[in-house]
Amino acid sequence: MQVVPPSVPSAGWVSPVPAARTRSSTMTDEELAAGFAAGEETCLAAAYHRWGALVHTLARRSLGDDREAEDVTQTVFLAAWRGRTGFAPWRGTLRAWLVGITRRKIADALSARTRRAELVAAAGARMAVGPVDSAAQPDAVLDRVLLGHELAKLPAAQRRVLTLAFYDDLTQPQIADVTGWPLGTVKSHARRGLHRLGRCLQGDGVRSGAG
Repeated sequence: MQVVPPSVPSAGWVSPVPAARTRSSTMTDEELAAGFAAGEETCLAAAYHRWGALVHTLARRSLGDDREAEDVTQTVFLAAWRGRTGFAPWRGTLRAWLVGITRRKIADALSARTRRAELVAAAGARMAVGPVDSAAQPDAVLDRVLLGHELAKLPAAQRRVLTLAFYDDLTQPQIADVTGWPLGTVKSHARRGLHRLGRCLQGDGVRSGAG
């Protein structure tokens, strides 16, 4: 696991420097917290070295997935550093503050997981019932944006079937007429496309509120 240099928040992770590990082992929790609140960059690496495993364990237990737990761990320390001015050492420990952020980020991850499941389920239902009234369902526009990104990853035939369903609001029989494919072929592409779409959404994640 790596720690983002605070001076470059958007950069990739870099390994904590040995000096940070050494300092982490000699500083008290109170000294580390004070340095963190004061914006000492070495204290970010030290905080990660001391409590990163705890954050990851909490996320792993709640999410049941190592990849999501790693993402949450990174998000927690990024959020903590960016929001360090909101940490007041006299109100509680840095460890407790990090745990509180971890719980919120876990909740965000679970919400995103639910959102992905609902999105795929809605897509499947849409294939069965045909057009959806976007005016009656405000989330439809958002769904189309999210789906558009993932549809581009599908094989051409599956992408065409699902695109005609999502963006042109065509039923499967109508798609068969437009493409000239047998209805059974359309249904097969739709079924496989939805399955792949679900896996893509689960793998890439829709990171609601993970900032």
